[in-house]
Formats: sequence, C-alpha cells, structure tokens
Amino acid sequence: MEYVNLGASGLRVSRICLGMMSYGNGSERPWVLDEDRAEPIVRAAAEAGVTFYDTADVYSGGASEVATGRLLGKIFSRDQVVVATKVAMVVGPGENDRGLSRKHILDSIDASLRRLGMDYVDLYQIHRWDHRTPIEETMEALHDVVRAGKARYIGASSMYAWQFAKAQFTCDLGGWTRFVSMQNHYNLLYREEEREMIPQCLDQGVAVIPWSPLARGVLTGNRTREGERRTSRANSDSFGDSIYNRSEDFDVVDRVNEVAGERGVPAAQLALAWLLHRPGVTAPIVGATKVEHMKDAIAAEELSLSEQEMTRLEEPYVPHPVLGHH
Repeated sequence: MEYVNLGASGLRVSRICLGMMSYGNGSERPWVLDEDRAEPIVRAAAEAGVTFYDTADVYSGGASEVATGRLLGKIFSRDQVVVATKVAMVVGPGENDRGLSRKHILDSIDASLRRLGMDYVDLYQIHRWDHRTPIEETMEALHDVVRAGKARYIGASSMYAWQFAKAQFTCDLGGWTRFVSMQNHYNLLYREEEREMIPQCLDQGVAVIPWSPLARGVLTGNRTREGERRTSRANSDSFGDSIYNRSEDFDVVDRVNEVAGERGVPAAQLALAWLLHRPGVTAPIVGATKVEHMKDAIAAEELSLSEQEMTRLEEPYVPHPVLGHH
C-alpha cells in the first residue's frame, strides 16, 4: 500500500480509503452489514495497509459511526488510524438538526465522538453546502472544533468550485482553519469535476478523495442497460437511479468491460485504477460488502494503466449536468 500526504497537510493516508457507510447494526438499508459481517472486510483492509476510514453522522441514523468506532478499536490503536466523519445532513426532526450553523456543528461533533467512542476525529467534513447559514459562521465554528482538539483537520464535500473558493477565502480573512480535502463526486461516469473543482484543488494543494468511485456499482455491472438489477443495493438505490440513468453511461460501462477483458482483471479494479491515475486524486472512498470487493480495491492501487488505456476508457464520456451537490 502506498501512503501520501492528504493534500498540502502533513497527514499521511493510504491511497485507498474504506467507506464505512455499508456497516452498522439495525440499519433500515437492506444492503448494510451488521458489525459481525463487516469485521472480516475491515480486517482485510487493515491487513492490506488501509489506514484511512470514512463515515458520517447520517449513515444508518448514526449506526455507521458506532460500527466504525467498535470495528477500528478492535484492530488499531487510535494513533495508527485516520478517521473521517461528516456533518450537515438531516439527523433529527428539529429545525437545528441539520445544516452548518454553529449550534448544529458543535452539537454534532460531540454526538459523533460519543458514537465513535473517540476523543477526536482526524478529518471533520461538511457533507454539503448550507445555503441557510453564512459561511463565516460555519468556518469559525469548524475552526473552534479544531482548536478544541475535537478534530485535527477539516474537509468539504460536493459543491461548486466558487463556493469552495469562497469558504477558503473566508478562512484566510478570519485567520481560521482551511479545508485540506474535497470529497467530491468523481468516477468514469461523472467527470464534470475535471472542469473547475479538481484544477482548483490542484492549485491550492487540496486533497481529492472521491465518493462513489465505482458509480454506486454501475461500473461493476450491478445494473444493465435494459434495466436489470443484480444486487440488493441496485434494487433499493433511488439516489443511484437519479444520477446514473443515461444510455451514454452504459457506453462507458461497455468500454470498461472491454478493456478489463483485455487486461484480464475485474471491471472494478480497472475503474478504480483509472481514478488513482487521475491528477489530484489522493484516495478514492471505496465501499465494500464482500472481502472480494476489498481485494479488488487493493489490487487497483497496484494496477498500472498505459496512456492508451486511459484514453480508451475516457473516450465514450459525454458531458453531464451537475450531479450530487444536493
């Protein structure tokens, strides 16, 4: 496993990040694994050298954070692992149970730490942009979370490049902590981030840690052009249906399968390897519900692609509207 700095920070992370959204006891999502079934996958990741793990307060009503804390606590000492979580999504019925107000951020970091069973997180991320809260309020509150020792670094997730620039500039004006990472929507089916966000991150030394690197399984064949659903997640993923629903998307899937067949590797390995070769990408956030999924991710980190293969994989892509910001 290769290790790199998280952007311009000094924090070292593995080039594969294991997304923990798929784990948690009692989840309402049919594809989420309980802790006992998740443990072999997390152990396989750790044994392969993965030290970077990502969750969020909203995943399975907080059960993912609970599982993350328990599972990682069985394997690592706290200083050996990099743990990331997020804030902003709706976590309760109240008006202040969402967003990026000072109240919600300060309440949420404490609640996340209780669920994780930790004194701090390494990376605390805003899950989306909050149009109702002044960015100055958000950034000062996040700075106070860092100053209190409850988070080591802060990061952001899907938004427009102008919003990200505004947030960073606000930090500079206030003398507050800057974002060191951008967790954005980026994969072979959705490459609009190459227009502005990724160039901005490259210019500013911000790590790119893409979510949905396999397009919620579409790049691995969990659904077909004809509408067949091959996994329980594909059968219950309305969000995936809303963002991966164009016939052109399956032209890309066909090309991935073609090149993967020539290389003699699974489509998942090839699609992840493509992402790992792209400028600015630090660590894709990979979901895994089988040990084999984790093995594919580890193999992708070692798979070298030629310039010609990269070009062939990219060729069928057509521009998309902005997807995943809300």
